[in-house]
Amino acid sequence: MIWPFAAAGDDGRRPYPVPLFPLKTVLFPGGLLPLKVFEQRYIDMTKACLAQNSPFGVCLITQGDEVGASRDAPPQFRAIGTLARITDWDMPQLGILHIATTGEARFQIQNHVVEESGLVVGNVTPISPEPRLPLAELFAPLARLLELIAARIGPQNFPAAHDYGDSSWVGYRLSELLPLPLHIKQSMLEISDAEVRLKVLQQFLAQQGLI
Repeated sequence: MIWPFAAAGDDGRRPYPVPLFPLKTVLFPGGLLPLKVFEQRYIDMTKACLAQNSPFGVCLITQGDEVGASRDAPPQFRAIGTLARITDWDMPQLGILHIATTGEARFQIQNHVVEESGLVVGNVTPISPEPRLPLAELFAPLARLLELIAARIGPQNFPAAHDYGDSSWVGYRLSELLPLPLHIKQSMLEISDAEVRLKVLQQFLAQQGLI
């Protein structure tokens, strides 16, 4: 099982194949996502990604289930997702892998195929990272709230590298940690303007009386 990830390096825009892990969650760039892997197709995918030092793609399921899907009935999912890089793994018992992953770049799926095993492989185009934008004073309460949330959940559940002065970083972290409906989290991922994302989050938090 080999995917030619190097093809993405030609100009950063040409589509290239990536194995996909459709889930009922949204992964953001820089976010942490622990996973328990037990279906054979995903165990094989994980081993291949580790051997090639390559990521897989996480995208939000819109219809269907995370497990048990077959080639004839694969789940439906959103076209924009995030690459997940495996940073650690463990096999506490035979046939079950625990992996720790970190979100990298966003991508857009152009098309996909379903392999015999049921694994979905997408032909994806990378989405350019948002430029670093200093956090405006208007959004300082969001950064302070994020610091409180980070302290509450503990360092093991929060990225080690902090950047409370960056608009994208603060928006991504709040989007993944706040109890937002999945379709709202997905819309936060699909927005490509850090200040627009922060304004939406600020409005939500004000309505909830949290800021």
